[in-house]
Amino acid sequence: MGLERTAAILQGKLSNFDCDLLFPIVQRGAELLGREVGEDARVDTSLRIAADHARATAFLIHDGVLPSNEGRGYVLRKIMRRAMRNARMVGMEDPFLYQLTGFVAEWMKPAYPELMESIQRVARVVKDEEHRYATTFQVAEKVFHDEAKSAQGGVLPGPAAFKLYDTYGLALDEMQEMARERGLSIDLDAFEHAMEQQRQRARASWKGAEKAQVAPAYQTLLEKGRTKFLGYETLHSTGSVVIGLLDANKELVDMLAAGQSGEVVLDRTPFYAESGGQVGDHGVLMRGEDKVASVENTYPAVPGLSVHKITAHAAIALGDAVDCQVEQSLRSSTMRNHTATHLLHAALRSVLGTHVKQAGSVVEPSRLRFDFSHYTAMDPEEIAQVERLANEQILRNRAVETNLMGLDDALKTGAMALFGEKYGDSVRVVTVGDFSRELCGGTHVGRTGDIGLCKIIYEGSISAGVRRIEAVTGEAALERFRSASESLARVTSALRTSETDLFEQVDRMVTHQKSLEKQIEQLKSKLAQSQIGDLESQSREIKGVRVLAARVDGFDRTQLRNLADSLRNKWRTAVVVLASAEDGNIALVSAVTKDLTGKVHAGKIVSGLSQAIGGKGGGRPDLAEGGGKDAAALQGALGGVYSNVEGML
Repeated sequence: MGLERTAAILQGKLSNFDCDLLFPIVQRGAELLGREVGEDARVDTSLRIAADHARATAFLIHDGVLPSNEGRGYVLRKIMRRAMRNARMVGMEDPFLYQLTGFVAEWMKPAYPELMESIQRVARVVKDEEHRYATTFQVAEKVFHDEAKSAQGGVLPGPAAFKLYDTYGLALDEMQEMARERGLSIDLDAFEHAMEQQRQRARASWKGAEKAQVAPAYQTLLEKGRTKFLGYETLHSTGSVVIGLLDANKELVDMLAAGQSGEVVLDRTPFYAESGGQVGDHGVLMRGEDKVASVENTYPAVPGLSVHKITAHAAIALGDAVDCQVEQSLRSSTMRNHTATHLLHAALRSVLGTHVKQAGSVVEPSRLRFDFSHYTAMDPEEIAQVERLANEQILRNRAVETNLMGLDDALKTGAMALFGEKYGDSVRVVTVGDFSRELCGGTHVGRTGDIGLCKIIYEGSISAGVRRIEAVTGEAALERFRSASESLARVTSALRTSETDLFEQVDRMVTHQKSLEKQIEQLKSKLAQSQIGDLESQSREIKGVRVLAARVDGFDRTQLRNLADSLRNKWRTAVVVLASAEDGNIALVSAVTKDLTGKVHAGKIVSGLSQAIGGKGGGRPDLAEGGGKDAAALQGALGGVYSNVEGML
């Protein structure tokens, strides 16, 4: 029956939501909504939805699930938004679900004390999602209601539903629920037809479509056997046999001549084929002392078949034996970055929490990029701590151990596996002491000290709930340090100060600059006030209205707007148009007193004036701005303002 139903029966309640496992959460929701339980059936339904979903949300996020658009995260986002939307329908405009999840943790503490460890993280995730909902989902909801009003025969048209899905991000199941609440249905056949048309457009526009198609030649070669990878043990090999050659059109050939580009498949190779975020190896194929081909990339055309993209320097034919030499400097740099990625992953989980999971990575010789699930930006202290933990492991020069074992055995050791990733029965486990243990098929350094140094150079967002860090190691990190030191030396030399006093010197300069800028603003303000008398003499009275169209150079837009406001307020009934030219750009401001806005439109005035000087502009009836670049046409355009206003009056 389930725990809640059993409790409800034992406690003599008719509903699960009235038992003591859920009713306190319902009551807390009512307090947050400012309503009473039992006063309104619709409110009670919303409170029950909020209580049930708040409890699920608290436990899911505590266990490491984050709101997203796929997998477990999609289910979480769906129930959160359902609770938020129902709360809005009964009057709750402000974020509230994050407070309710906090109460869940407090209420469940006797049975689940571990919830208190993540209470702040859960609240931050939920509050961020509530703000995201407020800024995006509400727009979609408004459009839905507009479309629903025009629905005929109780059916929301498929194209309208697809627009809500494709343009406004409203999921189909959310639309269906909203439609049911209004007694509507959705034309699903027309929706699916529009969806299929979009898929066809996407396929047609994808420039990489050809790349996605697996050439039949690769399947033919795979039937001859899988490529044996030697690159875990060595970067050099001898006697590899050419078992496949493809020309630039991916057609099987017997030979590539000198100067031709194509692809070669070997029976065994030390070249790593791009996989798991690690880029493919570069190098050369040799025959004795002679270079046969340059290997420009290596990738798996199909699982188990490594393909070398080459440019031939000499003729190469099927059955030839060649020696392989991987570019050592590039592979070594890539290995440093790959092991550093594992260290950063472990450090991120240590600093931010075990909810952090890998969401993608790129490991190449020059840098590493690591995407991970996290709900908010990292602050500088967190970045510094992650960097420090990773470099502690590097300085300890710990052994990087790689073991081949069964998948179940590997998972029992606590090795990190990517959710949704497909693994074979046998996997490689890369371990760094008690700090990091992950399933990984890439290549790594022998000891962490080989990395040298790891420096994080970027942290930012790539999508909702997913962050990205980039870092450099080894020589790249040293070069960054050297460049920063040289820049620092140039700055200290230019400012004639020492590194220890640099911050104070810069702070003094910034303070002094702000003081000068303030003085300039004050002087410009005084200059503007002093020009009011001159501008008054340039104004004209048209049908009882003071009208001014004048050029006042040396003013930015803010100062121009303030001057127009001063004149408009002083004259009571007036139309003011001011222009200022500086560095080849012309700024325009048009201001009209409130009593005239029914006749004279500031936006139309500035729009016509902007077009006359090769620009554009517009705005409200009482205040508008614009600009242009044709200074030669400005004076004539300003002169035309008077007749324009007279026509409006």
